[in-house]
Amino acid sequence: MKIYRILLPLLFFAFLTNNIIGQETITFKAKDGLTVTADLYMNNPDFRYAVLFHQAGYSRGEYKETQNIFSKIGYNCLAVDLRSGKEVNFVQNETAMLAEEKGLPTTYLDAEPDMIAAIDYAYEKSQKPVIIVGSSYSASLVLKVAKNNPKVLAVVSFSPGEYFGSDFSVKNYLSGFDKPVFITATQREFPSVLDMVSNIPSDKKTLFKPGKDKKGIHGSRILWNTSDSYKDVRFDLLRFLTKYKNVE
Repeated sequence: MKIYRILLPLLFFAFLTNNIIGQETITFKAKDGLTVTADLYMNNPDFRYAVLFHQAGYSRGEYKETQNIFSKIGYNCLAVDLRSGKEVNFVQNETAMLAEEKGLPTTYLDAEPDMIAAIDYAYEKSQKPVIIVGSSYSASLVLKVAKNNPKVLAVVSFSPGEYFGSDFSVKNYLSGFDKPVFITATQREFPSVLDMVSNIPSDKKTLFKPGKDKKGIHGSRILWNTSDSYKDVRFDLLRFLTKYKNVE
């Protein structure tokens, strides 16, 4: 409890005082040639990147406000439009629209090349392994993408699940997973999420479950001010992120 009392004001002081330098919308190519759109939030060219992926039916706009949780403690952020999605917070998913125009498949698993391209882009910018962040279906995909990728340092997974049917088992794939991961779930989701990540060693995973009097919200929306758990989850997330900000 003593460490908790000391750490809390330090984290929130950093959160309130560190300013973002700028934002721009950029593009890069996935392996199959599709142009991927993303919003780049730049703090410092030498800072590590947090690469942010949205949930089903959404866009990079999912992190329009909450990217600042990462940015204000010293990360650059890259919020990415995946080819499986549509719109949120008045931000259209440019990657998904282009994929549809080109007749490319847009299932959840089809978004993986977009994620790998985003990781490569962010890594090349700073030459530091990145933190990757997923929400709902992408919360499961970030676990898949991270497992054998040396360009990924750690993972944040908001409401992962077995979203891929018989095509892919997340639980089975996580055997041998050895990267640090911060995982959230709603009260209702928590038992199934706990079982799904049971193959991740306990010393590698940090689990967030809403308090008994709270339900939580699915995906990264648990960070939004409309969530009944946003203060608690933001504090725990800041503690996790601070550990890896300056790791070489």
